Amino acid sequence: MSADAPDRRVSHRPGEASRPRVEHRGEVWHLRSTEAVRQVLRERDATTQAGFSAEQMPDSVGERPILFMDGEEHRRQRTKVARFFAPKTVANRYRELMEVRADALVAEALATTTFRLDQLSLRYSTEVAAQVIGLTNSNMEGMARRLERLFAQPDWSPDSGVKEGGLRGLWRMIRGHTPMLAFYLADVRPAIAARRKVAAEDVISHLLAEEYKAPAILIECVTYGAAGMATTREFISMAVLHLLADADLRARYLAAEEPERFEILHEILRLEPIIGHLYRRAARDIDLPVDGEMLHIRKGELIDLYVRQANSDESTVGDCPLDLRPGRPLPRGIGPEVMSFGDGQHKCPGNSLAIQETDILLSRLLRHDLVVAHAPIMEWDELTAGYSLREFVLTVPKPLPVAVGG
Repeated sequence: MSADAPDRRVSHRPGEASRPRVEHRGEVWHLRSTEAVRQVLRERDATTQAGFSAEQMPDSVGERPILFMDGEEHRRQRTKVARFFAPKTVANRYRELMEVRADALVAEALATTTFRLDQLSLRYSTEVAAQVIGLTNSNMEGMARRLERLFAQPDWSPDSGVKEGGLRGLWRMIRGHTPMLAFYLADVRPAIAARRKVAAEDVISHLLAEEYKAPAILIECVTYGAAGMATTREFISMAVLHLLADADLRARYLAAEEPERFEILHEILRLEPIIGHLYRRAARDIDLPVDGEMLHIRKGELIDLYVRQANSDESTVGDCPLDLRPGRPLPRGIGPEVMSFGDGQHKCPGNSLAIQETDILLSRLLRHDLVVAHAPIMEWDELTAGYSLREFVLTVPKPLPVAVGG
């Protein structure tokens, strides 16, 4: 990439290298090219999940969350839950909910004239994800606060050399830590009890039908909560940040039909992936052709997949990879968000839901005259190398008073 190429990416993680494209240090492979990342994610039964603290999860939990499954077990469970996230299901079952809640939350925010977008987006994404998961038997505002406290717990990276934290920490919290216990007692347990009486079309009902016990259901709810609530929340804030900074892009977005709006959102997500790294552990020896050379990854080695770098790989996305260009031509088989939702068997199943709910909220919110009163503070999560945007304050300028008389 030339030095004078435009750079519109906000989420530059301090100290994170963009090169070399392939690097082998010790027993860790660092892969930064789209080709390499995609091949690893698509290599069937060659790797196991090593991200999101999967390797710290105790065997005593019982049923493993779908995020941590691999191989045939994962494919079987993935097929069963796919129906909850299919684009047709999202449109038919959840669109009205998203529209009603977006209208209500936007009206509430505008009435205050000054509001925090990161709080509004948390409430909105929590209410939508709760319907899909089945967490509908508790107060939504309270659950949003409980999840925010829960996700604020210390995290852990698989290449840190530390064998503490992550889901081992979560399991300790199940037995006593306040945020996890509060989430279970106030949100998960009432939902389980209600669905034991009357099953519904949601994830918790499915898990009960699969004979999951309460601890495993709790961890699934945390997993889906992180995917459906926390990450969508950040994307909403990042998309608004970009659309308010670019008046022409905002006008284009508001004038466009849904397919073009989705195209714009996918390009923002390509540029600003919420999850910065994915981790895999080689389950066998793997030979991968990358950049004309053969990589020899040995069984047991950790593979660190750099999503931000894969998404800005010129050999895949073309010239000016850090510019924001909706509709940029991409190779066949590469989606417009590139690796932002992952790929292969662990590709995020909620991609359609995330884009749809973001579009419904933004197409309402951005119709109004909004001013950034306080730019968001960007923080980084060690576990995923993902970002969070906090204290993002927007205002709605009050109209000038109308003079009476003369």
